[in-house]
Amino acid sequence: GQELYTPGLDELLAREKITAYIGFDPTADSLHVGNLLVVMMLVRMQRHGHTPIAIAGGGTGLIGDPGGKTEERQLLTREVLEAKLEGIKAQLSRFLDFNAQDNAALLINNADWLDQIKAIDFMRDVGKHFSINYMLAKDSVQSRLSDGITYTEFSYMLLQAYDYMKLYDSHRCVLQMGGSDQWGNITAGTDLIRR
Repeated sequence: GQELYTPGLDELLAREKITAYIGFDPTADSLHVGNLLVVMMLVRMQRHGHTPIAIAGGGTGLIGDPGGKTEERQLLTREVLEAKLEGIKAQLSRFLDFNAQDNAALLINNADWLDQIKAIDFMRDVGKHFSINYMLAKDSVQSRLSDGITYTEFSYMLLQAYDYMKLYDSHRCVLQMGGSDQWGNITAGTDLIRR
């Protein structure tokens, strides 16, 4: 796939120690070989002194990301999702050092904040910053328009953008990484933080 990144990233990484995150979809029973590349990105960040955050999508996992899919995901119960999250946590701990002295990896469940925000507050505080045209232009939405996309999946981009803003506010996280199918969601987060 095409590599997309924010101009100036190389200079930033060389100049200072930063906090970076990657979100993991907990709808599968286990991490898979496709996750290995992004896990290794976090490992590499930690080895170079940066602080890695792995987001276990306990909130967004209840919705499902439309990116890279041809049909809506099966919605999981909270109980099933919690069991899957536990397995992912154990797998990530084999790669990331959660006890490092200066830059311990963090594992955070986005349900911690997504379960707390009221729908009306979310629409007023987050949704007001995004036009429908902006969201329709994103590849993850475009690829699903011909087959149909539910409002549930359509809203996923805003949830991921909110995750990024929460991590920026609480951990000064300035970098989100992911597969090329996540680029639209990543840039939505940077736009929300700016606004």
